[in-house]
Amino acid sequence: MAQLRESIAKYLAELERRGASKHTLRNYGSDLEQFAAYFEPPGERAPEVEQLDLPLLREWLGGLYDQGLTVVSVRRKIAAVRAMFKFLLREGVLQRNVASRLRTPKTRQRLPEVMSAEKTNHLLDGAEELSKERDLAFLELLYGCGIRVSELVGINLEDIDLREGWLRVRGKGNKEREVPVAGRAVEAVERYLAVRSAPPGERALFLNSRGGRLGDRQVRRLVKQYALLVTGDSTVHPHSFRHAYATHLLSDGADLRAIQESLGHARLSTTQKYTQVSLIDLMAVYDKSHPRA
Repeated sequence: MAQLRESIAKYLAELERRGASKHTLRNYGSDLEQFAAYFEPPGERAPEVEQLDLPLLREWLGGLYDQGLTVVSVRRKIAAVRAMFKFLLREGVLQRNVASRLRTPKTRQRLPEVMSAEKTNHLLDGAEELSKERDLAFLELLYGCGIRVSELVGINLEDIDLREGWLRVRGKGNKEREVPVAGRAVEAVERYLAVRSAPPGERALFLNSRGGRLGDRQVRRLVKQYALLVTGDSTVHPHSFRHAYATHLLSDGADLRAIQESLGHARLSTTQKYTQVSLIDLMAVYDKSHPRA
C-alpha cells in the first residue's frame, strides 16, 4: 500500500526529471498538497492511495465547488490529480485510474486580448526612444518571434544565429524548436550584443544588472513599464506580444499550421483561437465600413 504524500513526492520528482518548469512544479505541488490535506482531517489518518475510489474523489471535487473556486482553478486541480494517477498507474502502484472518470467543468471560451498592429508598432517605436539596448532587443524578440517569456529568458548566446536569422527555443517540456527572427529584432540584438557586458563563462543572452541571467519577473515588470509610458496601457504583458504575433501573421495570410509550429503549440486547436480573433476583427471592419452593414 502506498502513502498518498509519498506518491505525490514521487510524481513531482518525475516531473522535475522530465524538465517541467518551476512554475509547473510549484502549481502542481500546491494543488496536490491541498488534495492530500483534504483527506487528512484532524484526528484521522489519510487513506492509502489505492483506497481513493471514485466516490471519495467526487467528494473532494464537491469540496472544491463548496469553496467557491473558479472553473479554471477547479480544472487545474483535477488535471494535477489525473496526471498523478496516470503516473501511478504506469508505475504499477494503481490497477486503474479512477481519476480519469472525474467530470471536468466546462469553461467559457475566452479569446485573448490582442493589440492592433498599429498599437504594437507604436509601443516598440516609443520604447526605442526610452529603453536601453537590452530592453529593446527583448521587446523586438517577443513580438518578432512570438516566444513565451520563459523561452525568452532561457535563450543562450549559441541559440541565436543572427546571420541566418534563426533562433533555437526551448519550450514547454524542454521541447526545442527553431523560429525565424525578424529583421528589426536582428538589428536590435546586434546593437545589444555590442554593449553586452558579462562575467566569464556566462552564456545567457539577456543579463540583469548583476551580470546573471535576466528573470521573467523583471521582463514582465519592464514590459508593463514601457507600455504604460508609451501607450498608457498597464494591461500589456509579455504574452500580449505572442498573441499579437500570431494574430497579425494570420491576418496577413500566414498558414495556420506554420503559425502552430512557430508558436510551439502541441495541438492545432490551441492555435485556432486566433482565427476567431481575426474573424471578430473582420466583422468589426465590416460593420464600420460596409454600406449595407
